[in-house]
Amino acid sequence: QLSKQQKMSESSVSHFRGVYLPPALHPLNKTLVKGGKWQDVDSTQEKRRSFLHDFCKKYNSRKKLQTQLMHLVSRIYVEDRHKVLYCEVPKAGCSNWKRVLMVLNGLATSAHNISHDDVHYGKHLRKLDSYDLKGIYTRLNTYTKTIFVRDPMERLVSAFRDKFEHPNSYYHPVFGKAIIKKYRHKANEEALKTGSGVKFKEFIQYLLDSHRPVGMDIHWEQVSKLCYPCLINYDFIGKFETLEEDANYFLQLVGAPTELKFPTFKDRHSSDERTNAEVVKQYLKELSKEERQLTYDFYYLDYLMFNYTSP
Repeated sequence: QLSKQQKMSESSVSHFRGVYLPPALHPLNKTLVKGGKWQDVDSTQEKRRSFLHDFCKKYNSRKKLQTQLMHLVSRIYVEDRHKVLYCEVPKAGCSNWKRVLMVLNGLATSAHNISHDDVHYGKHLRKLDSYDLKGIYTRLNTYTKTIFVRDPMERLVSAFRDKFEHPNSYYHPVFGKAIIKKYRHKANEEALKTGSGVKFKEFIQYLLDSHRPVGMDIHWEQVSKLCYPCLINYDFIGKFETLEEDANYFLQLVGAPTELKFPTFKDRHSSDERTNAEVVKQYLKELSKEERQLTYDFYYLDYLMFNYTSP
């Protein structure tokens, strides 16, 4: 039975290869867009799509695909009513995107009264890997697929601030303790016991260590490994830097109710300054020149794919 399952998964991967490499650049269906105010957003969108398409054709990940289909689609959320597939990139507006998907799906009337816990632990939304093969392929081929990304260093610093600079009952004991134990010289007992107070430099040492004491986490995993943009031909590429206008244009494209607008509130730690280029600069000062270079190298593909300038 096991070998039968292996054969099935192997054939599904080879089928996936045949269908999705190199990705086809389909024209976006713009029939539902009303009004002329979206021209600039649309033109930017077409440039991003062409850029990623050309990059993937040149780079061609065919040789690098060692991943099963179910893993490839494990971060993709499904909204069947408006035929939307959204690949979740943490720290790039994902909490509010999930709120919007819940409203689109009829699970809530407004994005503004859905709590953080409901969004992340409520299990209200289905992921693409919960469907059978036919369901997965049908949706990949017919739904509008979107991904929202963010400058890699900003996303990294945002994740660090969120998980390590505030009390956290998961990241401190699981990641914090292991990081302090391995990278802090003469750590005191309190730090080893709680895992609180991880420094950015220690976090980067963990990130760059090929023998990490704990595994990777989606909050700082590369987008290229979360959403596989060269294997799944995303129809729409949004950016955190232009989140509101990109998101509201996308909602028009898929025929969302006119009153539904993308929420702009900060999900947690709302009194903190948002992580921006200036904030990032302060954190990067804590690293050596070599560490900064290696961190950039770690996210090199994300920088290239989405045309972000190197810091």
